[in-house]
Amino acid sequence: MIRAVVTGTGSALPANRVSNAELAERVDTSDEWIVERTGIRFRHIAAPHETTATLAADAAREAIAAAGLDAGQIDLIVLATATPDQTFPATATKVQAALGINDCVAFDVAAVCSGFLYAVQVADSMLRAGVHRRALVIGAETFSRILDWEDRTTCVLFGDGAGAIVLEATEEPDGRGILSTRLHADGRHNGLLYVDGGPSTTGTVGKLRMKGKEVFRHAVVNLAAVMGESLTLAGLSAEDVDWVVPHQANARILDATARKLGLAPEKVVVTVDRHANTSAASVPLALDVAVKDGRIKRGDLVVLEAMGGGFTWGAAVVRW
Repeated sequence: MIRAVVTGTGSALPANRVSNAELAERVDTSDEWIVERTGIRFRHIAAPHETTATLAADAAREAIAAAGLDAGQIDLIVLATATPDQTFPATATKVQAALGINDCVAFDVAAVCSGFLYAVQVADSMLRAGVHRRALVIGAETFSRILDWEDRTTCVLFGDGAGAIVLEATEEPDGRGILSTRLHADGRHNGLLYVDGGPSTTGTVGKLRMKGKEVFRHAVVNLAAVMGESLTLAGLSAEDVDWVVPHQANARILDATARKLGLAPEKVVVTVDRHANTSAASVPLALDVAVKDGRIKRGDLVVLEAMGGGFTWGAAVVRW
């Protein structure tokens, strides 16, 4: 049996870290208002020379090094992003070139905040099919470029960054690897979280728009359900979980989802306070933090989950 095993993680953040107090100097808000409603205290904002591709490449280099590989051994790159460097070609190909890989399959996946989970399932399927051996799966965003900085209800929520993992096809995984994935989408809710522009509609990039209360309600229900589905698919239950690495959108969503599943809060990896919502990058960023600080250890059962615009949502169960 071939299974995709995580052998390395990496992350990258822009150098510019912006506090709530700094943000309050340009937007009608306050540290207290933001923390109370979201749990966010800081976010990283990309400088003009930092792009989705440069952040993705830096995170990829870390993940490749952690896996003990050379870049040339990667034969598949799947990059999840809603903020590509260009309309085309795929940002994944820019990362490929930056890593010095002359030829490998490289493409983008667009599922907004759930993009990393979608990318994981795509790469997992391709590895298990025997088509590829080693994959880079990346979530990378520069959401600061599509924010309306006059809308205090949205601009305070997001940040920029990238996270990456290396997946390797292993024939004797010793119980490790991706045990199950479960994805969903429901396009009826487009108007609750979207960008008001695009090449074929307005010919512009557009700005992010969101109805926060409605998104919150859907997120708690959908995330708890999809985590339960993915655990059932793997023949496991919430009691078996060592760590949940969720999409870092809002501290209250994280708390409510954990309660709905009956999970202890200390099992949930939280980085929303320091990174804010980095969309497709948030799950791999949080995962890398928990791996580097020693919380996630070999043999641990880890559940990844996210929900984003579309709506799209998904979860994956991974034995570390």
